[in-house]
Amino acid sequence: MAIDFLSFAYAATVAAGSITGYVKARSLPSLVMGVACGSLMGVGAYQTSKDPKNVTLSLATSAMLTGVMGYRFICSGKFMPAGLVATLSLLMVTRFGYSMYAQRSVDARKD
Repeated sequence: MAIDFLSFAYAATVAAGSITGYVKARSLPSLVMGVACGSLMGVGAYQTSKDPKNVTLSLATSAMLTGVMGYRFICSGKFMPAGLVATLSLLMVTRFGYSMYAQRSVDARKD
């Protein structure tokens, strides 16, 4: 079993960023959603560590974060933190999407 360190690091970054944002801006909704998304990504990282094909939760969470934080970045024009999280999330969506595509290609060749 290979541990998905990249996904665990992304999950920790999202959760830690929300905690840091709460300390600086006192935004309780950001704290709750950031920790929730970080936790979902942690569960997704655990799932992909157990079974590399199981990327659905991680892909959905990353896609949601890409959309929400991308919108916040466009509205505010500030790269930190929304632009950074949107960029990292887009990279993770690309990674998980490619993983899903590659696995389906391998499965199709087996049939």
